[in-house]
Amino acid sequence: MNNAKTRFRRFAAVVLASVLPLSLLAGCGSSNSGKTQITIFNSKMEIQDQMEEMAKTYSDAKDVDVEVYYSSDTVAAHLATKYASNEPYTVAMVDAKDVYALARDHAVDLSDQGWVDKTDQAIAIDGKTYGFPVSIEARGVIYNADPIEKIIGESFDPTKYATLDAFKALIAQLKQGGISAPTAVMKEDWSLAAHYLGEVYEEQADPAAFIDELHDGKVNLNDNPKFTSLMDSFDVLKANNYAAANAISAEREVSEQKLAEGEVAFMFGGNWDWAVINQYDYSENMGVMPVPQNTDDESNEKLVGGGSKFFIVDSSDATTDEQRSTAKDFLDWIVDDADGQSFIVNDCSLVSPFTNNTLEVADPLGASVKEYSDAGMLIPSYNYMPDDHYSVLGAEFQKYLAGQENRAGFAKAIEGYWKSAKITTPDA
Repeated sequence: MNNAKTRFRRFAAVVLASVLPLSLLAGCGSSNSGKTQITIFNSKMEIQDQMEEMAKTYSDAKDVDVEVYYSSDTVAAHLATKYASNEPYTVAMVDAKDVYALARDHAVDLSDQGWVDKTDQAIAIDGKTYGFPVSIEARGVIYNADPIEKIIGESFDPTKYATLDAFKALIAQLKQGGISAPTAVMKEDWSLAAHYLGEVYEEQADPAAFIDELHDGKVNLNDNPKFTSLMDSFDVLKANNYAAANAISAEREVSEQKLAEGEVAFMFGGNWDWAVINQYDYSENMGVMPVPQNTDDESNEKLVGGGSKFFIVDSSDATTDEQRSTAKDFLDWIVDDADGQSFIVNDCSLVSPFTNNTLEVADPLGASVKEYSDAGMLIPSYNYMPDDHYSVLGAEFQKYLAGQENRAGFAKAIEGYWKSAKITTPDA
């Protein structure tokens, strides 16, 4: 994985060095061959190879010129440099919060497009649709049922372990059956703060109002039932972590391999983890279950997620109407064309957010997410966290994971962060 990241960084460096001449070509609406040229920014590293291959085949099939670029910088920072130099991408893949931040000034209103009625995950602002959803992603506790079933002697039914009490009893049974440490905990700041801590906000009755109260210093997290419930669950994962002695040194790839091959049974994560898991000798008998909690609000019966990554089409004078039309054709291809549907589901192993894409999801984690999504059992993601949320609070969460900070101290750090954080909402 590290080699892959290095390769992508090198690729990004080469791309950035060549952006100017490509953008000049794009501004003319055609390449030297006379074809309309569009540029696509991809912010999802694990599908860069697939995006590049798609660009080649799509360009040949449609007689256009499609170039795909990737950068390891944050989406906001990278696109800011592009806008500042008047070299925007024709189509940019961004996160939900970026749609809200950028759409009014930089994106085309796509409300009149036929695909809008085929998804409930598109992003609209002031009644105008700007964000084209690329996929659905969701998170919870990933499980490998093989080692569990060998010990409990029956098929693993995640719904039986929705409460923390039941989950703790299962963990004890697995340990008694020979798995000394049944869980893995990723130490990455984005996993801890953006994803796990994010659920504390997302499972509130009104996440936006809760964030406002945090910002105003009106929340005592240690008295908040959701913070307590989720941290109680995290403590069980933490206590039974195979890397508990050196938790913040655990490599993601090692944790994913142990989960894939059944050395551990559980790890908090999401269906994007399949991109790593499938590199190993994995079991197909896997899935994603809600975080077990002793709660009666049904949050322990749902995953957290929704539309993940969105395409926006550039509205500036640097992009021609012909290019915008070609970009819209590309989005239609993803939604309605059999090859476009297959690209999302089969090539990229993503869960399509469009109702007319009925292709069976290839990987078991994605299949779990689709099952929960189809059943309306997703708690919506909170998409407005500040850019430094996961780096600042991820570092604090790592201290907690390593036993260097207690829960009260962690809670105070979260409260302190939000008091000075810039609040972003759809109306900001």
